[in-house]
Parts: sequence; structure tokens; C-alpha cells
Amino acid sequence: MSIEAHSLHKKFGAYTALDGVDLNVPQGKLVAVLGPSGSGKTTLLRIIAGLEFPDPGSGRVLFHGDDVTDLPAGKRRVGFVFQHYALFRHMSVFENVAFGLRVRRRRERPSRAAIAERAHRLLELVQLDGLAGRFPSQLSGGERQRVALARALAVEPKVLLLDEPFGALDARVRKDLRRWLRRFHDEIQLTTIFVTHDQEEALEIADEVVIMNKARVEQVGTPQQVYDKPASPFVYQFLGNVNVLRAPALAGAQRRGGAADAAAPDGQIYVRPHDIEVTPHDAGGAGLSAIVRHIHAAGPHARLLLERVQTREQVEVEISRSELAGLNLVVNDLVRLRLRQSHSFDEDYAI
Repeated sequence: MSIEAHSLHKKFGAYTALDGVDLNVPQGKLVAVLGPSGSGKTTLLRIIAGLEFPDPGSGRVLFHGDDVTDLPAGKRRVGFVFQHYALFRHMSVFENVAFGLRVRRRRERPSRAAIAERAHRLLELVQLDGLAGRFPSQLSGGERQRVALARALAVEPKVLLLDEPFGALDARVRKDLRRWLRRFHDEIQLTTIFVTHDQEEALEIADEVVIMNKARVEQVGTPQQVYDKPASPFVYQFLGNVNVLRAPALAGAQRRGGAADAAAPDGQIYVRPHDIEVTPHDAGGAGLSAIVRHIHAAGPHARLLLERVQTREQVEVEISRSELAGLNLVVNDLVRLRLRQSHSFDEDYAI
């Protein structure tokens, strides 16, 4: 089931939640809608679900070419998983999963045996069949989220929508559960949209990422495309750590074509910490002169905080621990920085 949204507008009083948003989700894909709080991502998801509607006279929502813009949620066959599970505390795990089937109208309701079979099959699918008789209060956060997912799938939805599905979980459980979701999606191949503000989460498991900011879509692409080729300064800074350096002071900059450019154009240079090479200082060498201000060597990589001599800007650098050992750095050492990959949104430089 493919999903399309065309020119969606939504206001809540004077506040604009969506400002002409378009979305295209191919059948069977897992798509992440990523953005900061207030960017419009949850409003977009709720309009696709039929829990909200676009402003009168604006926009359409299509499921596999059929216009569902005016249909309420109950008629869209959508599975929706909320951040805080919304499980019935007085019901067992089995009863929570079976609930959506049991409340169907009589002529649409499966038999008791069919409901039980489907509920147990879904609990096996989410690896919780042994916990069918427990209550939500007896489960971990990750287990409750998987019960919520099984309940959403019980009604055989056309699409699956997840709103910050792992937001209430701790970091370790989040990591395990999002990898499980990727494997789970590959098994069921159900068109899925999940909303998140976690960049790592979106880049790790999604087929495609939709990045939103201030009620608009900033960029759409594969995880590699949006990370390696960000379309705007916002996307560059939102997707992981980035240094933003003043361009006019980049003496010795090399255009990608090769010639030195002693007076770089006004603007800013964007470079990620792992794209910076640190070398011993050479007064006549290329690159930026910087002073080591802090060294953090715990963990798999070493992180350095440096200060550019020319501009006093702080620069974050990430290198391997073996590189750090080879440099034999101490605080207040003078070094050279070369930018392996950087972007100015006007001109690319290698420094």
C-alpha cells in the first residue's frame, strides 16, 4: 500500500503546523519522518492516520491512489502505535492484542478460535507468546511496546504508523528494539512510517528519511544521501555534530579543482568532526593553526576540542585512539587541521 500526501496545510489557531507538505511513501518501504519538536512531523502522521484533517480546501491524502482525505481513522485500516503504548492495564497481553478484533461489528468479527489463533501468531511474531497471560504492569518497556505493535497489526492494517515508538525507553532498550523493528519490517513488508527526533535511529533503520523543519519538508532521501549531501545548513547541523567555521579566514583553502584561494568568499564552512585530520604544526604547512584545549580519550574514539588561532573559534575533532597515541598530544599543543570533506553551500573546499 503506497501513501501520498499532496500540499497539506494545517493550522491550530495562529500556529502553522504544516505549510504545503508533500510526501510519497512507496509500497513496502520503511520511512522515517525526522525533525525537531514543533517541526510538524506528528501532525503529518496524524493526518495520514485520519486522527486530524488538513485545513478545509487544502491537500489530499491517497492510499494506493484512493483518496482517503475525508475518511475517519476507523475506515482507513491504519495501525497506529503511540509513544506511551496506550495498553489497557486491566487486560492481559493476549486480551490487549485481541481487543481490536473483538470489538468489530458482528458481521465483520472473526470467530473466537480465529481471534485466538491470530493473537497468538502475532505474539509469536513479536517474540512474546510466552507472556500472553501477563498484564502490562508485569512487562518491561520494550515488551510493552512490542505488545502495542502486535495490537496494531491484529486488525490487518493497510499501513503501519508509529509516533516516537521508542521515545519512552532507555538508550540500551531503544537500540535493541529499533534493530528488531528493522528485522520485523523485512519480514512483514508492510508500508511503515515512523516519526522520531532521534537522528541515529532514523539513519540506522529507515529505507528513506523525510526531514522536516518549521512545518515544511527540508529534504527527502536515503540515509546516506541526506547525511552525505545535506540540502541545507539546517539538515547539515541537525544530522549529527558539525563544526561551523567562518569562511573568510580560511587562508590556504584549496578549491576542489585545485588552485589555492587565499580569500575565500564570505560565508560559513560546514565540516563534521570525523572529517578533520590533525597533524603536527608546521609553520609553512597547509591547513588551519589550532591549539589543543581538551582531550577526551574514553570510548572507542578520541574527541578533541581545539581553538583556531586566527579566529578563536572552537573546533571539535574526532580521531581514532591510535591516531591520538601517534600524535602524542597534550593540552596547549599547537597543531594543524586539514578538512578532508567540507561544504559551504556555495563552494566546496579541501583544507
